Amino acid sequence: MHDILQPEGWAKPIGYSNGVAARGRQVYVGGQIGWNGQCQFETDDFVEQVRQTLKNVVAVLAAGGAGPEHVTTMTWYFTDKAEYLANLKGIGQAYREIMGRNFPAMAAMQVTALIEDRAKIEIQAIAVVPE
Repeated sequence: MHDILQPEGWAKPIGYSNGVAARGRQVYVGGQIGWNGQCQFETDDFVEQVRQTLKNVVAVLAAGGAGPEHVTTMTWYFTDKAEYLANLKGIGQAYREIMGRNFPAMAAMQVTALIEDRAKIEIQAIAVVPE
């Protein structure tokens, strides 16, 4: 659907792409966090907040006529790098269950805090629905 950009001679990344080229209608997903549709947190578990955050991303995509397969880039913000790294297996499982085997260009970073005190993760995404 989209062209994955892999520079010649570079090691292939695991779980993301170095770049993506796409044409079509763009859908921008604002930063989503791990609360439900009524803005209530159901858990403080990191992996479960990631799972809910990804579900929220998919819900916004659907409202824009897109799906996980259309995502070209994601930016992940988390409040604890050590917690993120300690949960990579669970994060990967949640990601594949919700996003499938689509691995867009990604950036991930630790931030001092998120606006909602209980939020441990925030994800922003851009999708391109082919013409």
